[in-house]
Amino acid sequence: MSGSKPTVKLYVAVTDNDWFRFLRNRPELDEVNFWQPGGGQTFRVLLPGEPLLFKLHSPENFVVGGGFFETSSRLPCSLAWGAVFGEENGVASFEQMRARIEKYRRTASAPHDDYQVGCLVLRDPFFFDDASWIPIPPSFSLSIQKGKTYPAELGEGQALWEEIKLRLAGARGAYALADAPMYGAPALVRPRLGQGGFRVVITDTYERRCAVTQEKALPVLEAAHIRSVSQGGQHRVDNGLLLRADVHRLFDRGYVTVTPDHRFLVSHKLKEDFENGEPYYPFAGHRIWLPKRTDARPHLEFLEWHADTVFKG
Repeated sequence: MSGSKPTVKLYVAVTDNDWFRFLRNRPELDEVNFWQPGGGQTFRVLLPGEPLLFKLHSPENFVVGGGFFETSSRLPCSLAWGAVFGEENGVASFEQMRARIEKYRRTASAPHDDYQVGCLVLRDPFFFDDASWIPIPPSFSLSIQKGKTYPAELGEGQALWEEIKLRLAGARGAYALADAPMYGAPALVRPRLGQGGFRVVITDTYERRCAVTQEKALPVLEAAHIRSVSQGGQHRVDNGLLLRADVHRLFDRGYVTVTPDHRFLVSHKLKEDFENGEPYYPFAGHRIWLPKRTDARPHLEFLEWHADTVFKG
């Protein structure tokens, strides 16, 4: 029916037991990467704000926690570790992450093989104590390799969601229920981006190219805040630019900026302070590359703030 409220889904995902236990011991984390070792397909099961629930491998056949889906992407494993998530990947080191991935890929890789992994970014994760684990729904077959979707307002999905809500009452992840009665139907609330989610969203929004130089080598591209978080900025797509690492450093230090009409400017101070800057002046006055979605483009307010507050003029 036109105008009807969309049905909220739950996705019960088969979860690495060690990943779960590692992250359960880090309650300070507000974001985690539920990575997929194959990295071959983009995750399209959930909408932003819908819950992904953790079901451990057999014989621990319980739902033990979850998180609220932010975004998904595919990244080289080195970037998923070093530039984006670190221990939010559920391991203590990059070496451990590679070993865990290769365990599930059932193949050893060359030491410098930077293979792709799927990244499902979850906001406000929650991890239950053993006594609060929930038995899996009867229809969840133990032969399922990845996961199963349930409608949150019907049958087993509704029963599972009620159990989750009881455990989340008063807990950190309960923000997703803020617009719904405590025992009513689940309400879909788009989650706030965290730092990792911001980096992933900016990388994909700018189609993995530097907005200034058009560089496409992903290892040297970084998500830059226009208004820094330390100065009141937020992890918002319209407060971000994808920039080559050197351009990012100059942007943060005020030697370059982007004008409200999306033109790149280079400060004369770059030449004065370093007797250099020749690689950047050819871009001066050029319009930057912008995302196709107008709501994802840099917000005028943030560009004006950077030009007035940070740029050395």
